[in-house]
Amino acid sequence: MRKEFEGEAFEKGLKIRREVLGDAYVDKSLKAADDVSAPLQKLITEWCWGEIWSRPGLERKQRSLLNLGMTMALNRQAEFRLHLRGALNNGLTRDEIIEVILQGAIYCGAPASLDAMKSAQAVFAEIEEEKRAAGA
Repeated sequence: MRKEFEGEAFEKGLKIRREVLGDAYVDKSLKAADDVSAPLQKLITEWCWGEIWSRPGLERKQRSLLNLGMTMALNRQAEFRLHLRGALNNGLTRDEIIEVILQGAIYCGAPASLDAMKSAQAVFAEIEEEKRAAGA
């Protein structure tokens, strides 16, 4: 592991990041880090995951719900898909995720909600395929 990916603050954030997003995604992100992107990985892991996600004011499920709404509003579909998986890991149901998208149709507009719904359908299908492949 890279030297800048060491230390108490990084480990704190890394633990939460892994719990929400899963080891495979986090390992891939960190492995892909180079001299250009490593400082951003460090910042996100320490500040986003270590500082914000560890605060006591909101539960992880609530933070996931907010992230889905914000990434949909910003039309950041890659992040929406990633955080959709995290939201499921944090206890949101598919029905709750669909409600977030419907709410977003009113406040974010139809194009954002249509893209988010397509992303949700794709992620739900990927998860079902992963379950089938694992024999579950």
